[in-house]
Amino acid sequence: MKAIVQDSYGEPEGLELRDIDEPTIADGEVLVRVRAAAVNIGDWHLVRGIPYAVRAVIGPRRPRRRVPGLDLAGRVEAVGPTVEELRPGDEVFGWCEGAFAEYACVPEENILPKPANLTLEQAAAVGDSALTALAAVRDQGKVQPGHRVLVNGASGGVGTFAVQIAKAFGADVTGVCSTRNADLVRSIGADQVIDYSKEDFTEAGNYDVILDLVGNRSLSDCRRALTRRGTYVVVGVKDLGRWFGISRQARALLLSPFVPQRMRVFVVKHSRENLTVLKDLVESEKVRPVIDRRYPLSEAAEALRHQGEGHTQGKIVLTV
Repeated sequence: MKAIVQDSYGEPEGLELRDIDEPTIADGEVLVRVRAAAVNIGDWHLVRGIPYAVRAVIGPRRPRRRVPGLDLAGRVEAVGPTVEELRPGDEVFGWCEGAFAEYACVPEENILPKPANLTLEQAAAVGDSALTALAAVRDQGKVQPGHRVLVNGASGGVGTFAVQIAKAFGADVTGVCSTRNADLVRSIGADQVIDYSKEDFTEAGNYDVILDLVGNRSLSDCRRALTRRGTYVVVGVKDLGRWFGISRQARALLLSPFVPQRMRVFVVKHSRENLTVLKDLVESEKVRPVIDRRYPLSEAAEALRHQGEGHTQGKIVLTV
């Protein structure tokens, strides 16, 4: 089969499309013929092996997992022993290791039947970014009907989901983005849009929850825009250093005991239960994936380069 292969850490240009052996399914797994795979900012970081601290987990000198990619959608080709709910021919979506390939082995608990109202390309986009947004809005922000929620970085992969999920939870949502993305953010349900090139979101507002996907303002500035008992959630901000990459998260945790607001830091946990919640939101037409660009699998390096530039409007998808 064809797959994107990574032999060493470095820029995406080092990735190669090669012929490799088709994976063999084990007990509780299904073999999926991949039709689409989403690109995440995490994929870009892992390909580069930066921050260096992650190499202790993914491989100190070279990546242990040669085929990158996490989110996928496709058709079930075969099922392993003990698989109960899925059958060959089913269209599915979810996550696995090695999604940037023609075939992938996926544990049954990592996938669900595709939402009926999405294409396979759209379904692939409902993965890590959507799960991160759900955790930020529901679990960390504790968003309730009537809450005033600000999403700093509303036009990206996580941000477009966060705006819609907060709206689905009954919040009044303000999205912060650039001028070129303002119409997009309004189209997905934001009640107000702040153009960061013209207005400083920290100088006004009395928000119950701030979801910060950018980290371009100081914590004290962000706290100024919160209610006295408001919640500030750090959502994978972009101040990744070359070694550890968690300086903002660390500052938020250190500050938390000394301020009345809640300062929240988290690591998203993937689960079939949460994927089911997202599927329900999609099928009830409360959430829809926004796709910025589509690339063929052979152009995965270019797709990752574009992702790393940080100016995507929603998600990037590889078609297989």
